[in-house]
Amino acid sequence: MVRKVFGKTGIELSTLGFGAMRLPTVIKGDQTYIDDDLAIPMMLKSFELGVNYIDTAPYYVEKLSEAAVGRALKAWKAQNKSEKIYVSTKYPTETEDFMGSLEKSLKQLDIDCVDFYHMWGIGGKSFREKVMPKGGPMDQALKAKEQGMIGHISFSYHDDPSNMKEIIDSGYFESVLLQYNLLDRSNAQNIDHAHAKGLGVVVMGPVAGGRLSAPSPVIEEAFGKIDQKPVGTPEVAMRYVLANPNVHMALSGMETMQMVTENAAICAREWQFTPELQKSVADMLEETKRLSDLYCTGCNYCMPCAAELNIPRIFQYMNYHKIYGLTNWAKQQFAQIGNEPFGPKYKPVSSCTECGLCEEKCPQKLEIIKQLKETAKELA
Repeated sequence: MVRKVFGKTGIELSTLGFGAMRLPTVIKGDQTYIDDDLAIPMMLKSFELGVNYIDTAPYYVEKLSEAAVGRALKAWKAQNKSEKIYVSTKYPTETEDFMGSLEKSLKQLDIDCVDFYHMWGIGGKSFREKVMPKGGPMDQALKAKEQGMIGHISFSYHDDPSNMKEIIDSGYFESVLLQYNLLDRSNAQNIDHAHAKGLGVVVMGPVAGGRLSAPSPVIEEAFGKIDQKPVGTPEVAMRYVLANPNVHMALSGMETMQMVTENAAICAREWQFTPELQKSVADMLEETKRLSDLYCTGCNYCMPCAAELNIPRIFQYMNYHKIYGLTNWAKQQFAQIGNEPFGPKYKPVSSCTECGLCEEKCPQKLEIIKQLKETAKELA
C-alpha cells in the first residue's frame, strides 16, 4: 500500500481510506443491524492490506457505523497487531453540543482520542456562524485537543468551491475532506491551495458517488493507452484522483470484500499522469460535452420551475447517459425522481405544463420542453 506524509501532521497514511458509510447490514424483525460477519472481516482485511485510516460519522448506516468501527478496531488489537489505525469521525454542527457529540463518538468507537475530528459538511456561512463564534465548536475543539480527546482538527466540505479558501486560510484545520473526481473537478484549485497550506487532502467520491462504478466507453477509451491491459472505469477514476500530487488519499465507501481487495490493489502502486495528459483528458471530456446534442450547463437560470421539475438535474441524467455512456446509473436516478431521500422532492417530467418560461430564461436557448420529453422517453 502506497503511503504519503499527510500534510504538516507528519503522519504517513495510506492512499486508500476505508469509508465506513456503506457497511453491509441485516434486518432482524423491525431492527437494522450491521452484519458483523461481513463488515468486520472487510475492515480487518483492509487493515491487513495496508489501509491505516478509517472514516465514519455519527449518522452513517442508521447511526450504527461508529460502533461497528469500534468493534473492528478492538478485533484488530485482539490479534496483537502493532499497526496503528487512524480514526476519523465528525461533529454535526446542527447539534449545538460539541462536547456531548465528541464524547458520544468516543464511547461508540471505544477509544480515548479521535485522530481526525471533522467539522462536518461546513461551508462558508456555517463556518462563520456555527463554528467560529466565541465559545463555540472551534474553541471547544481546541480545548479538547489540549486534553488529548482530539488529535487533529479537520473539516469536510460540500459547499460552493469558491467558499473554501476562507476556511483553509483560517489556520485552524489540519486536513480537509472534499469532492473531486473525473466528472467534477471544480475543487482542483482548492486541493492545490490546501496542499500549499500544509493540510492533508482526502478526496471523497473518487468514483463520483457510484456513477463511475459502471463502465463508461468514453472514459475507458480516453485512458486506453495508460496500461497494456484494459482499464475499467472504476480503476481509471481511482487512478485519476490518486495521480494528483496534491491529493493524499482517496476515501472509498466499501461494501464488499471484492471492493476492498480491488481498491487495495489499485492503491498498491503510485499513479502518475503528466499535467499534459491530465489537461488533455479534461479537454476531451469538455469537448465531448460541447458536441453533445443536449448540453445543459447546469446554470439553473431556468429554475425555479412553476411545475416543480428540477430541470437541470433531469438533463444531468441525460448528459451522463449520452456523454459518458453511464446509462444504467442515469436510468436508476431518473426513476427516483419524486422519491429523493434528501432535500426537496421534485415532480417527474410528466408534470410539465409546457408554459415555456424555462425556455425564455435559458441562456443556451435550449428547446427545453422538447428535450424533457426526449429525456423521459430515453431514460424511462
